[in-house]
Amino acid sequence: MNKKSQHFSGIALSCVLLLAACAQPAANPEPTEDTLNVVATTTMLADLSRVIGGEYVTVSGLMGPGIDPHLYQASAGDVTRMQEADVVVYNGLHLEGKMGEIFENLSGQGHAVICIEDGLDESKLLAWEGGGSVHDPHIWFDVAIWKQAAQIVAEGFANADPAHSDAYKGNLEQYLKELDELDTYVRDRVSEVAEGQRVLVTAHDAFNYFGKAYGFEVRGLQGISTEAEAGTADVSALADFIVERQIKAIFVESSVPPKTIEALQAAVKAKGFDVSIGGELYSDSLGGEGSGAESYILTVKANIDTIVEALK
Repeated sequence: MNKKSQHFSGIALSCVLLLAACAQPAANPEPTEDTLNVVATTTMLADLSRVIGGEYVTVSGLMGPGIDPHLYQASAGDVTRMQEADVVVYNGLHLEGKMGEIFENLSGQGHAVICIEDGLDESKLLAWEGGGSVHDPHIWFDVAIWKQAAQIVAEGFANADPAHSDAYKGNLEQYLKELDELDTYVRDRVSEVAEGQRVLVTAHDAFNYFGKAYGFEVRGLQGISTEAEAGTADVSALADFIVERQIKAIFVESSVPPKTIEALQAAVKAKGFDVSIGGELYSDSLGGEGSGAESYILTVKANIDTIVEALK
């Protein structure tokens, strides 16, 4: 190859590498021999794993901020990462709907897998109306249930790494205190909204646990999975509800395209009532770097602040 061809080949290769870097999420940390190699599916679980594991774990997340877990399809690289991990943490309850067979195979092959669903008190789970025995997977919107999730992760880490079980227990105890403070913060903010205005309208039914825990009526255009599609009749019926109740604001979600909520806003306007879009809520993902909602606690605070400021 002549020098000119080598020059252009080098440029082409650089462009390919640059484009590949732009297309990929931020790199996860490399596991070390001294830490537990943990792979968590969602941003919420990756954050929880880091908090509980502390210095004794290296956590990588499959899904970055803004990624919809309902629609996520694992790549061959994802499967390899999970197979090579010391522990895999996932939500269950069909949240990672397209990955169920992968988790079954991992468990069947003897890999250490923490499924949050398996450790939860079933009596605290919400059924999906019209979904038979299917439970709503959005458990992180009730801080009390997230405390259970934290305990499940701590127990799983202790089983996988008994030498540091005391550290995991200590991290758990500190985190449970922080979650109690978070729960108090949410309740204090909710008290600023008149009871008649405690109605939360969003793109899909992600907030039912929030509604039950904190006294909100919740309406979503789509079902508990974003795979469901909202039809014209759904939009019209919800628009009638908003006009009848004189609801001040409706909300878009960070992991769901805004077009359905914008269509709902237009349908309400066509019926002679103006409803504002009160802001963006984090539903199936935490916020990205620089958002002010990079952790579970910050995300819950950001959500309740947005809701209260729009509705009070």
